[in-house]
Amino acid sequence: MSAQYLTHARIVLPDTVLTDSAILIQDGVIAAIEPQGVRDAEMVDLQGQTLLPGLIDVHCDAIEKEAEPRSRVLFPLDFAVAQVDRRNAAAGITTPYHALSFSNSEWGVRNNETASRLARAVQAFRSHSLVDNRVHCRYEITDAAAMPVLQALLEEGAVDLLSVMDHSPGQGQFKTLEAYLQYMMGNHAMSRDEAEEVARAKLQARDGAAQRVETLLAHAHRLGVPTASHDDDSVQRIATMRNLGVSMSEFPINLDTATAAVSCGLPTILGAPNILRGQSQSGSMRAIDAVRAGVAGCLCSDYQPSTLIAAAFAVAAQTDLTLPQAIALVTANPADACKLSDRGRLVEGLRADMVAVTLLGDLPMVTHAWSAGRLVFSSHYRVTSPRHEREAVAA
Repeated sequence: MSAQYLTHARIVLPDTVLTDSAILIQDGVIAAIEPQGVRDAEMVDLQGQTLLPGLIDVHCDAIEKEAEPRSRVLFPLDFAVAQVDRRNAAAGITTPYHALSFSNSEWGVRNNETASRLARAVQAFRSHSLVDNRVHCRYEITDAAAMPVLQALLEEGAVDLLSVMDHSPGQGQFKTLEAYLQYMMGNHAMSRDEAEEVARAKLQARDGAAQRVETLLAHAHRLGVPTASHDDDSVQRIATMRNLGVSMSEFPINLDTATAAVSCGLPTILGAPNILRGQSQSGSMRAIDAVRAGVAGCLCSDYQPSTLIAAAFAVAAQTDLTLPQAIALVTANPADACKLSDRGRLVEGLRADMVAVTLLGDLPMVTHAWSAGRLVFSSHYRVTSPRHEREAVAA
């Protein structure tokens, strides 16, 4: 792989920002920051753009919409994987964890058989991928049938992150039965009678769930697979999940729960769409409030890859966090949570996953993305300086 010398960049390091600086990429890793003299390298002039680590997205189910854009309309799974791979490259996400739900009572791509085929399709496509695609399997604890399916995927090495979730009505994301029914009717084109039947079955299936969760998490831990709990809604649930060895808390629904997670060493994962919209779609806490309270560990794109970079810059603009601290929410922090020691920071010797960004007003736009030193996305936005833009507005 040829060397690349990226010059005239505003570089976001773990604890500072360098202006008009440079990075040398060689053999897929960061060979030097502000190198003293470079020979035989391809020169890339970034013209003052901001250079930051490639984004790490620990939870995004956009792949499900690529596979099933409308209810019960399934596309070929290899096609879906190829398309979402390109979406992530364009969004600057160099390590996406594709969230696949194993919930047999739901139709379409969340059916256990289809979800397992999609997980294997991601694995099969890796040699052709632009970015480092990974699989995040989400286990609905009321579904006993998913247990052997997920255990087989774990043994195959097809699972990179496992989370456990309970979407039965009356707790977590669905605080009322009506909220659950509206979701099932809207997202899965069910009639009300069908949705009510699924709700009854889900509540009945909670019997034995605790033992299934313990067994599945222990299986993941034996194989070194990181684990997470989903939609934690109380201090007590955090304690239970922590005792089961879960290593992160996704979408805690209130500040007390998020605070409890952080206090016992669990990184929290919050939604970038929540940051951009200023609210939760399900009535849970605002992610920006968690950031300001110091209990937000990571941001994920949840269902829209393009929100991740925008949310990181929005956090820097709306809170007291420095730009390096805000960028860490989508780079270094998720790398640490998922035990990825080779990426997430612009540090010599680490994997050269990087993103170049220009600002259109306050809107960050990805212009280049490198995955292990390979340029996987390039666009041609007019490069502008935020200072010049402010001067133009003032004039």
